[in-house]
Amino acid sequence: MFKRKIYSKMQEWKKDSDGKTALLIEGARRIGKSTVVEEFAKNEYESYILIDFARASKETKELFEDVSDLNFLFLQLQPKTAPPCLRQIQIFLFTR
Repeated sequence: MFKRKIYSKMQEWKKDSDGKTALLIEGARRIGKSTVVEEFAKNEYESYILIDFARASKETKELFEDVSDLNFLFLQLQPKTAPPCLRQIQIFLFTR
């Protein structure tokens, strides 16, 4: 039940934001937030990158020390995390 509710809210966000805003999903630990978000990305977008800060390399984590220029950040993330065949990433997912 929880996943259906949050999934439909994410679909509304996708439609309403038109890619111009971020979405923050908060909640208790270990209730499936990352799982449903990754499922959403797989179903709703052609391409996505998932960065799990619990498993990310030191080099990847260091990119987040200065987030004053998000365009630069995402340009740096793409070659480190995206499969080479993908030219444009449609959504980035961050989890810990």
